[in-house]
Amino acid sequence: MKFKVKRFDELSALEVYKILRLRAEVFIVEQECIYQDIDDKDQKALHVIGYKDKEIVAYTRLFDAGDYFKEASFGRVVIPKKERQYGYGHQLIKECVSAIETYFKTKAIKISAQTYLKKFYKTHGFKQIGEEYLEDGIPHIGMIRE
Repeated sequence: MKFKVKRFDELSALEVYKILRLRAEVFIVEQECIYQDIDDKDQKALHVIGYKDKEIVAYTRLFDAGDYFKEASFGRVVIPKKERQYGYGHQLIKECVSAIETYFKTKAIKISAQTYLKKFYKTHGFKQIGEEYLEDGIPHIGMIRE
């Protein structure tokens, strides 16, 4: 898999379409979560895209400190169901951390993680902060990596 980091204005129309389709496929259809995915935050984010044979099989968006949380952050972490068995999620998080360090010059990262992924994020150095809460009807926890 090859990763690219792009600003919103560097994304092609086809890439935007495929990203939004993937996010809808996983978050809205698979997880049955009705929420406003198109939230006017994509324009200020950096987009980390993992390609396998020209198809997008990994995606997340990154935010500099102050754009979402006080710390740098990432969100909309998504891998299509049929591709999750290959460890792409771990590769994606490593790329996110590296890109945040490179582009935003910080190691401090805060995320809002779906609770069931707590162990996954712990393997990447994140620790839980605060109590569990509902975000768009799904249990989440705050996590930080310093």
